[in-house]
Amino acid sequence: MPPPCSPQCSRSAGWRRAAAAAVPAAAAPAPPPGSSASGSALVVADLAPFSGPDAALGPTYLVSCDGATQAINNAGGVLGHKLTCKGVDTRGDPADAVPATTQMFATTSNLALVIGCTSDEAASVVPIVNAHKMVAFCMTGQSEFDSVHFPYFYRLVPPDLEESYAMIAIAQQLGYKKIALAFGNDIGSQTFIQPAISAVSKAGMTLVANETLDLSASSFRTEADKIVSAHPDVILTEALGPTDATFLSEVKQLNGGTMIPVIGTSADISPDWYKSVAAAIGASTLASSFHADNLVTETSGPAYTPFYSAIMSEQGKVGSTGDFSTYLTAPGAVHLYDGINLAALAMAEAKSTVPSVYAPYIEKIGDGTPARWSCTPTPRGSPRSSRARPSATRGRAVRPASTPSTTPPASSRSTPTTPPEPSR
Repeated sequence: MPPPCSPQCSRSAGWRRAAAAAVPAAAAPAPPPGSSASGSALVVADLAPFSGPDAALGPTYLVSCDGATQAINNAGGVLGHKLTCKGVDTRGDPADAVPATTQMFATTSNLALVIGCTSDEAASVVPIVNAHKMVAFCMTGQSEFDSVHFPYFYRLVPPDLEESYAMIAIAQQLGYKKIALAFGNDIGSQTFIQPAISAVSKAGMTLVANETLDLSASSFRTEADKIVSAHPDVILTEALGPTDATFLSEVKQLNGGTMIPVIGTSADISPDWYKSVAAAIGASTLASSFHADNLVTETSGPAYTPFYSAIMSEQGKVGSTGDFSTYLTAPGAVHLYDGINLAALAMAEAKSTVPSVYAPYIEKIGDGTPARWSCTPTPRGSPRSSRARPSATRGRAVRPASTPSTTPPASSRSTPTTPPEPSR
């Protein structure tokens, strides 16, 4: 996570550069996205679910957005502009996401960056965002973005294929042989299933159950009973909202009061998920039985300190009422903090807030090859989480250096992450 620039660390005074003189409106067509008068606020849109089954995702990203933009603003802004955040609710449904995205562009004149765009709606909204030549850092691991070329699409998250394999690697490390899958019926959760099935087979394990959880249901006893009856060593799951809490509670009840171990996706690392599941099965039970596929974040170093300050400054302002410190490892908060900083640094290097102009600089800066700006560096391998030197490759998948290979890796390649004990 690159620390926000300041006059002391930027040879070209990137954050404080004056914007170029604006072209008179009468002499030019409508300005491109991101172009605005000097001193006006630039908008970062959090295009994500704020309602519906995946409603916890939007606020998580907003924590990161507010924290990152405030840190940038405190360092002087970018090219004479302050940054501000705006939530745009997709409801996690393409039918709602498309009109919400269209309205976002119609009503946000100073839009400079889009974040969020989860697997629930990315396939529907990314083409719209790309058509507007707007840079987007998306929280989707869908495999269709591994090859489809959208020049303004970026992601710092691993593809779902590799995250599914990482979950199997964690199961290998823990000695589990019999695997049960329990994923929500939303688009974002369903993308994990086929890669997980493939990984189970390649790892020589046995898939004993595969249940889909209807996020609109209030009970999952039928699915829980099938899984308990299959006697799995572990359950792999992602089902957001109250679903996993209810489902896992019923698993525990039907299993004679004993919890079957659980491995969650990175989306399960959130205060809302911890709080609801802890209440359902017990905080100590959750802490002892739950692992997650996550990129382990170190808690020291030149990049971590401003990140910690930026995220924790939002406590009580936005996000969950659960254990707020969980945001320090929540992938949405971590990756989007990086993405916003990368975009702002690219603006400074390009001397433009127009996405079509600054976009080419994102990859250069993400790969550690800036031309003129210089901030406090984070050396290769230094504490910045396992995504040291994040690559932001334009128009294709981006993954951290430590992401597992496309074959279930040896146990040394993936580290189980046990979450902190949830707030009671």
